[in-house]
Amino acid sequence: MTTSAVELEIPDAIDVSVTEDTLNVELSDGRSISVPLEWYPRLVHATSDERAKWRLIGRGQGIHWEDLDEDISVEGILAGRPSGESQTSFKKWLAERKSH
Repeated sequence: MTTSAVELEIPDAIDVSVTEDTLNVELSDGRSISVPLEWYPRLVHATSDERAKWRLIGRGQGIHWEDLDEDISVEGILAGRPSGESQTSFKKWLAERKSH
C-alpha cells in the first residue's frame, strides 16, 4: 500500500478581532475563521483593551498578545487545537495577574 503525503499550505493571518466570546481571524486566502474564546483562557481573562493589542508574528503565521504573553498559531486554529497551556501554568499566570 502506498500513501502520499499531502502538503497543505497554511494561509497567513491578515487581521484579527476578539469579541466577548469569539476569536476571529481573517486569512490571506480570503477565508475567515472563528473559534470560541474559551479555547484561550488568557484571552477570556483579558480586558477588551488587552485583547485589542495584538500583533502578527512570523509574517502572519501567528498572533501575539504582548500584555498577556499569549501566542496563537494559524495552523493551530485551523487544526481546531485549543490552548495547550497546562492548568498549573495558567493558574500561576492568573495569580500573578491578580496580584498586580
